[in-house]
Amino acid sequence: MVITPQILLNAYTQGIFPMADARSGKISWYDPNPRAILPLDGFHVPRSLLKVIKKNPFEMRYDSAFRQVMLACAEPAPDRERTWINSEIVRLYCELHQHGFAHSVESWQDGQLVGGLYGVTVGGLFAGESMFSRVTDSSKVALYYLVERLRNHGFTLLDVQFTTNHLKRFGVIDIPRNEYKARVTKAITVSAKF
Repeated sequence: MVITPQILLNAYTQGIFPMADARSGKISWYDPNPRAILPLDGFHVPRSLLKVIKKNPFEMRYDSAFRQVMLACAEPAPDRERTWINSEIVRLYCELHQHGFAHSVESWQDGQLVGGLYGVTVGGLFAGESMFSRVTDSSKVALYYLVERLRNHGFTLLDVQFTTNHLKRFGVIDIPRNEYKARVTKAITVSAKF
């Protein structure tokens, strides 16, 4: 089956997302139980990160280098040689971005993209997909600015798919699949604009 942007958006409205196998490249659909979310009203900002944010070390941009953010998220890292972000995933999400349904938050320093994240929006849902960091705290600062933007623009749900040690410090919670799907059903009816 050829995945189109419309199929991808329909999947998100049902709580499902794709990932490519790191070895074969085959794209599969995921519907985790439990599901990890970052509550927008309960987002925890560690004191050490607040100190960094007050120093304003990064220029924050939105949607200025979407493809670059995706490619940076796909780069090998010390703990992984390959990721689930292959060329087909990049193509699909770049198409979603062109149609206004995928967005990036970017940390820039001295004219260089040094960190960021990207995700998909449908109504009041922001489904976070991946993040990267080339400079200490650059992705954490991007996450902080994402949450601020979502709060200010009427979003109600920030999906982060799986709980990680990185996200635990920000107040991530796991909820049952059926509760997540109920929240998605409500969120996608909200009129929010990234």
